[in-house]
Amino acid sequence: MTLLEEMKVSIETMTMGEKFLASLQVTLLGVAIVFVALGMLFIIIKILDTFVHKAESSSAKRKEQKTAAAPVPTPEPVVAEKAQDDGELVAVIAAAVAASLHTSTHNIIVRNIVRVPDQAPAWNRLGRMQQINRQLH
Repeated sequence: MTLLEEMKVSIETMTMGEKFLASLQVTLLGVAIVFVALGMLFIIIKILDTFVHKAESSSAKRKEQKTAAAPVPTPEPVVAEKAQDDGELVAVIAAAVAASLHTSTHNIIVRNIVRVPDQAPAWNRLGRMQQINRQLH
């Protein structure tokens, strides 16, 4: 008799309660293995993290020592930039805010405008441009 046939016979002879307990044991064993593996990964990542931070701190110390020994460059004179009239930009932003809030521009006071740098990856910007181009055509 082969091993597979023996297993079929042993499963067929089990009661419903024994089958339930066997399946519960298999489930708990699988969950335990997963958590042990996750714990090992957590420990490995923490160990690597400490090594990386030690390497970064030592390289930062070396950079500080090099910059402390380097001569201080003389600052270049600052050239005053031409003052720009941002009235149109403020009007456009106020109109956009008023339109999104469904109100009049008289109810909105623009106190400060700060440009936020675009930190989106290139594929994200390309996708947005493609969507806008599809809407225009």
